[in-house]
Amino acid sequence: MSSTLCSGRLVELDQNWALKSEDQRASVYLCDEMNSRQLHDVLTNLIKYIGCHLRESEVAICDDVLTLCPRPLLVCGQYRKFRSVANWDSKRTSLQCMCGNNMSVPLLAEAVTVSGMEKETAAVIFLHGLGDSGHGWADTLKGIQLSHVKFICPHAPPIPVTLNMKAMMPAWFDLMGLSPDSQEDESGIKKAADSIKAIIEHEVKNGIPPHRIMLGGFSQGGALSLYTALTCQHQLAGIVALSCWLPLHRSFPSASSGNKNIPILQCHGEMDVMIPVQFGAMTAEKLKSIVNPQMITFKTYQGLPHSSCPQEMAAVKEFIEKYLPQI
Repeated sequence: MSSTLCSGRLVELDQNWALKSEDQRASVYLCDEMNSRQLHDVLTNLIKYIGCHLRESEVAICDDVLTLCPRPLLVCGQYRKFRSVANWDSKRTSLQCMCGNNMSVPLLAEAVTVSGMEKETAAVIFLHGLGDSGHGWADTLKGIQLSHVKFICPHAPPIPVTLNMKAMMPAWFDLMGLSPDSQEDESGIKKAADSIKAIIEHEVKNGIPPHRIMLGGFSQGGALSLYTALTCQHQLAGIVALSCWLPLHRSFPSASSGNKNIPILQCHGEMDVMIPVQFGAMTAEKLKSIVNPQMITFKTYQGLPHSSCPQEMAAVKEFIEKYLPQI
């Protein structure tokens, strides 16, 4: 018999790791470090009681991680989709779910959220790069976390990417090349931008005004953040564009929504061979024809490849503090 904390009260698991509670709003903290088989059994029985649907492959992914590094888990019930928070410290690993009213916004259903420690009065939506997920950036953003700011890190859906021989991988839109004159996936870019705008609208409906929402991203995610913010009907708080470019640049400035006073922090590694810093500089110049040039900050980092560094993240934190101050 094992004890577990359920919605602030103790309940019990029987010898087969089956929940003895049928509380459909249960938040269950599994106190014991379990092996993969036990975790699988607990989740299976939990799903039966709370009406969730977790694919076998998702459970297997959890199994693989826990086999290597078993940790207690926080499992929130009531909802259909689970998402994992990659916070592999010595105390806790979390599996969290998005609440049901997020299901109308597909990218929010499984997005990783780094919550503020106080009342959240601002939000940063940060988009990962090609082939990545929101998990790694969520951990990075925890290092610059502000108490009143919520970070939302959605996952791009898997699609075939032309640049990588049509291999399926997480991508915001298709890539045909990485040069300024490469053919672009116009419909895919616009569709992806609409999906990010849906997240913005969701946050607005939940009480965070547009001028307290910032978009950011790295590489392809940074590119999408630029395009989305510049074509958004709302005046957003700012854009963090790391190691990226402006998609469909030929369509600007006419494609712009006309918000000329949006602050932009653009950062680029000087040793980036995937998206050369010269491409970043060209993007910065193009942006000056779209927004007030005084609103653009372009920083480069000596020796930095297609990656990030502590100095860059310090600049990102300073930018967020400036344009999303505590209120």
